[in-house]
Amino acid sequence: MKRAEWVAKARPDQLTPEGSWLSWVIIAGRGWGKTRTGAEDAAWAGLSNPGWRIAVVAPTSADARDTCVEGDSGLLNVLPREAIQAWNRSLGELILVNGTRYKTFSADEPERLRGPQHHRAWADELAAWRYPEAWDQLMFGLRLGEHPQAVVTTTPKPTPLVKSLVAASTSKVTRGSTFDNAANLAPSALAMLKEKYEGTRLGRQELEAEILGDLPGALWSQAGLDAYRLREAPQLQRIVVSVDPAVTATEASDEHGIVVAGLADKRGIVLEDASIQGSPNDWAKRAVSLYRSYEADAIVIEVNQGGDMVAHTIRTIDPNVKIKEVRASRGKHVRAEPIAALYEQGRVAHVGSFPELESQMTQMTTNGYEGEGSPDRVDALVWALTDLFPAMTQRTPDPGRYAIPRRKGWMR
Repeated sequence: MKRAEWVAKARPDQLTPEGSWLSWVIIAGRGWGKTRTGAEDAAWAGLSNPGWRIAVVAPTSADARDTCVEGDSGLLNVLPREAIQAWNRSLGELILVNGTRYKTFSADEPERLRGPQHHRAWADELAAWRYPEAWDQLMFGLRLGEHPQAVVTTTPKPTPLVKSLVAASTSKVTRGSTFDNAANLAPSALAMLKEKYEGTRLGRQELEAEILGDLPGALWSQAGLDAYRLREAPQLQRIVVSVDPAVTATEASDEHGIVVAGLADKRGIVLEDASIQGSPNDWAKRAVSLYRSYEADAIVIEVNQGGDMVAHTIRTIDPNVKIKEVRASRGKHVRAEPIAALYEQGRVAHVGSFPELESQMTQMTTNGYEGEGSPDRVDALVWALTDLFPAMTQRTPDPGRYAIPRRKGWMR
């Protein structure tokens, strides 16, 4: 009965297309109904094909469990109750009465996808996967049945993986805007989104589902970031946790930028983007936890807004943490320029990818930040690498210039 209800009310572009495609790539704005569409496809595939093995892969294990299975639009809510035999949330296994088995995976752990075989796969928020290798491993295991297929539901970001799938001849691509689903969204929310984001770069990406290219004058390009990725971190001589705290701590506040980076043979290695929203106590706990788990040398914190209270907040969690306080005397984009030059020289690499951080990086231009809100993730990154490369980011007597070697042809 649930399937009939879905077919009756779904928009035509939400119904599984016919044909011999390998990947159905749904690139749509927030609120379009991507999760519901992915769940309905996976549910119908499992109900119609007893004994099938279906992979459900999301950026993290929590995403796969909380959104794809247990969420309002997840599998447990679209499958008929009488069809469900068991849901083991600790193992991430959902079993139907007809023998179909759904298994959840985290894209953060590509190795777990090495070996298992599947008839079908649902890849959620592919643009946010940290390791593209997870997609490769998923495809290697998609080999059961006569015509195994994968359904991809994602917001658009110009990652190499997303762009390659959109361009592939084996893909069926569906694009959609947030406003396509206006009938099922609160009018007040739609009005707010339109007023705040319509016509902006973020709105074009997150609402209209455009895959955007690089901004003119951007300090970083996506291609440049992709060129120096690492699968694993090398042996590190130093590690720092950097924090750029937000001024306020409400639901509408900017994020607290938190980045972990290290130094290996004179090369910067970005290890983690752990930025969060929350109270000062929340970011302090996160920073101290990272300091301990990475055995870091120090926590680098910007104290422009909070002064002594910023360090005090950390010391209430752990009084023995080594803290380095930094104060900003120049604009964010000016501080970012010498760090961008290090990237251009190939002297900084990311372990995996960090979609939210990298989105902010590619929107930082020579004229300032052209994204929405504050680039707190970028600022935390800049402070971390400034601490790791102190001699490379010192200002010379000529205001606005830096004692950093440029590659031939590089112009400021």
